Amino acid sequence: MGGCTVPEERVPSDSDALVLADGYELGGYNPVNGHGEAGESKIYDGLLRLVGGDGMPTFEPALAADMPTVGDDGLLVTVKIREDVRFTDGTGLDAYDVAATYDAILDPRSASPLLSSLDMIDAVTAVDPSTVQFRLEYPYAAWPTKMLLGIAPAERLSGGRAEESTLNTAPVGTGPYKLISSRPDQAVYEANEDYWDGAPQVKKLTMIYAPDDNARAQRMAAGELDGTNVPPLLANTFRNKPGYQVRVNASADWRGVTLPADNPVTADPAMRMALNLAVDRQGMVDHILGGYGRPASTPIPEVYGAAYEPTATFPHDPARAAALLDEAGWMRGSDGIRAKSGVRAEFTIMYFPEDTLRRDLAQAFASDAERLGVRVDVEAVDRSTFPNQLPSKAGMLGGGDLPFDPDPQVYSTLHSRFAVPGAGSPYDNASDYANPAVDRALDDARRVLDPQARAADYRTAQTAYVADPGYVMLVFLDHTYIERGNVWTGSTPVLEPHSHGVNWGPWWNLRVWTRR
Repeated sequence: MGGCTVPEERVPSDSDALVLADGYELGGYNPVNGHGEAGESKIYDGLLRLVGGDGMPTFEPALAADMPTVGDDGLLVTVKIREDVRFTDGTGLDAYDVAATYDAILDPRSASPLLSSLDMIDAVTAVDPSTVQFRLEYPYAAWPTKMLLGIAPAERLSGGRAEESTLNTAPVGTGPYKLISSRPDQAVYEANEDYWDGAPQVKKLTMIYAPDDNARAQRMAAGELDGTNVPPLLANTFRNKPGYQVRVNASADWRGVTLPADNPVTADPAMRMALNLAVDRQGMVDHILGGYGRPASTPIPEVYGAAYEPTATFPHDPARAAALLDEAGWMRGSDGIRAKSGVRAEFTIMYFPEDTLRRDLAQAFASDAERLGVRVDVEAVDRSTFPNQLPSKAGMLGGGDLPFDPDPQVYSTLHSRFAVPGAGSPYDNASDYANPAVDRALDDARRVLDPQARAADYRTAQTAYVADPGYVMLVFLDHTYIERGNVWTGSTPVLEPHSHGVNWGPWWNLRVWTRR
């Protein structure tokens, strides 16, 4: 299979090159099509970039010369652009490139998957070559998260569909690396020696696509790789191997089960509540995550500080769950499976076949449900057909694509505006959950700038959600990686999003690494 191809050129781990294997597909390097939305791209820079450390990361200027200035009403954001920055094709960066990149996302013809996430933008204007202004529809406290997006040259933005742009295969950015060759199973990057922030010391980076978790671990053990991402239990097999390090980064990446509103079993409020009470979240953390994670009852983890509501959790209470179903008329049959009004308590949960962690979580969820008298069939479904089946089948999903503020962490997962067909991605609010109290709190929180008021709104949203859940949230993951023979220093921890391939992990800030 393509993912097991040996790299064309193997480089020793003590050279100025790295070979990493990723479980995520390569390609699609167009920022208008979603590449590097969270600031992880090696090819592009955003106006801002992340500063790592324990807890929530902060932001610092990247292509912006200084931190943006925000008008008193919160509606006008002005950004000065850094001078003397050049794209890897030799052209200079200016405010017109910034405006063109955001305008391309906002243009419906591009069919950008980021369109709905930028609906707070009214207009983007290049005032002059060094100044760009964003006029917002409403004050948006999480605006810095929208400035991590990579900037592309205006002349490379054709105006057509983002997924068909040449940037997907021949990217041109201002970032620390440039892509020099690419195929479905391998991408090779070279340091940008003219990088505005100083040329990286790691001069070559080869990324290999290897979707099978076990295959990546085997290749790591064979010495073919300098690093990879693997599930926690596989990572633990390297814990005592000489020359290897297991690296762990905290994340706001959740795993949870969708409960389709069109399915007669999962649409029942009593069933939704009972399933939330029946699952053993701590057991999943201990036995499936190997302790690398935390139980999740809502999409908002404790790392959000005052915005986290500690009482908004579901206890593991199978007895109460059974009583709720009894009261709601879901009675056990002779085979132990419940039924109500002729409807058998049975549904299917899907997972991606190459993702062993989702498989194991789905099976654990099914076992807990079976003890409650609910039959859950576990089915491996290819990613290409998975979204079309979400209206009728449950899915083992993940979320937290942009976790550096509570708004992008939770809004598209729980707000009912994404329960409308065609609104956002098929994975947005995949349960078609609708709760007016949650909607109001989330809308208020994204429009108010006072931190204390925002935090109170998010606590209200969590309290309303656990009284009427729309998913069975299970766990927040710690992301686990393996390194071999690392002779470099400079890596720092950072709160990671859902997308946790080798663009993240120890390598997220590769541009600043120096030799020990």
